[in-house]
Amino acid sequence: MSVPAEAIATLVDELREFLGDRVSTAAAVCEQHGRDESYHETAPPDIVVFPESTEEVAQVVSLCARHRCPMIPFGTGTSLEGHVQALHGGVSIDVSGMNEILEVNAEDLDCRIQPGVRRKQLNEHLRDTGLFFPIDPGADASLGGMTATRASGTNAVRYGTMRENVLGLTVVMADGRVVRTGGRARKSAAGYDLTRLFVGSEGTLGVITEIRLRLYGIPEAMSAAVCSFDTLAGAVDTVIQTIQCGVPVARIELLDEVQMDAINRYSGLGYPATPTLFFEFHGSEQGVHEQVETVGALAAENTGGEFRWATRPEERSRLWQARHDAYYAALALRPGAQGWATDVCVPISNLAECILETRADIDASGLLAPIVGHVGDGNFHLAFILDPDDAGELARAEAVNERMVARALDMGGTCTGEHGIGYGKIGFLNREHGEGVSVMRSIKRALDPGNLMNPGKILP
Repeated sequence: MSVPAEAIATLVDELREFLGDRVSTAAAVCEQHGRDESYHETAPPDIVVFPESTEEVAQVVSLCARHRCPMIPFGTGTSLEGHVQALHGGVSIDVSGMNEILEVNAEDLDCRIQPGVRRKQLNEHLRDTGLFFPIDPGADASLGGMTATRASGTNAVRYGTMRENVLGLTVVMADGRVVRTGGRARKSAAGYDLTRLFVGSEGTLGVITEIRLRLYGIPEAMSAAVCSFDTLAGAVDTVIQTIQCGVPVARIELLDEVQMDAINRYSGLGYPATPTLFFEFHGSEQGVHEQVETVGALAAENTGGEFRWATRPEERSRLWQARHDAYYAALALRPGAQGWATDVCVPISNLAECILETRADIDASGLLAPIVGHVGDGNFHLAFILDPDDAGELARAEAVNERMVARALDMGGTCTGEHGIGYGKIGFLNREHGEGVSVMRSIKRALDPGNLMNPGKILP
């Protein structure tokens, strides 16, 4: 599918006619846009463009379609399954310059933004309105990228994922048409739900250029706590019982003993290096007190110790920053090593079995792979810390990952709770969805018959 050099040269000239110096073919720029945070190899595009409006994106897409040139949307490059790699060359459409917050409707609890707006930027803008946007995948990702990968994160147990919080989109289709989906009404029965079609499509159906998001009021009280456990099983059982009891906890994060040792060293914390839960409670003062009493009692019955509190904003920020830095903390355990992050998600009733069997499998393999997870919704992650020159280690990691995914699917789960498919997990999609993959392929062919939108991702 690679585009001939003469066609690339012509396309560069045509793009520069309306984008000027916001077109780059510099090797360093292309290299940067050919990789994400994953272990997958770099695959640079031929051209990088930096549009600043829906109209400019539509012009770029129309030109690429005319030259049959692949297009890869790019936000901040924090994805984890090779989503932004230009597997067939082409044009990387970097929307980071489209970073305006277009409107905030405080009374209706919604806003409209461009895709390059970052999560922290939006919440800083909202601070004086008493509102916030809760989806927090850890990285300060672009909200366009979070929409395209159906991101979730630490708050998903209470506030849901991007799927539940995107109200509408503006999308440039593969032929340059501009489509607007959804609206400001909180419900609609008008036609197909196109918004949900594009949320999680990973840039394979179009380029997202505007997003309308649901907002929430900042809770009256917010308290975070850390609880250490004697056993991994006790920590996981506490999570399951908390959810089954209907406690509206905002965050429940699990870190096994390997991960706790890593973040203690990396972030200068002093917690026991044992299986640990990080909690955050939102609500009224009385509501938070009741949640804490219930969860504390459950933890005590499952080998949990006393809660250690972080109530001041700066204390909570430090705690959650340490959690978000878990991947880098794991890498620091083995300087010079390479990280391979992967995830699965299972029904909450199967969580303990899945995590414990996976931990036993890791230990038997002799690999270094901390477990951390948004376990309130059944989602957990591994970070294999590998010697990049040791083919045997990589083979063992691949085998552990294959068995973990198979285990999750056998339990009615999914091969990825939030990382997405990209091209790293294409091999698992048929087993999970069966004939549904042929339906996905039919949709792809109908909307992108030339296979120009992020080719090689989700579907082979």
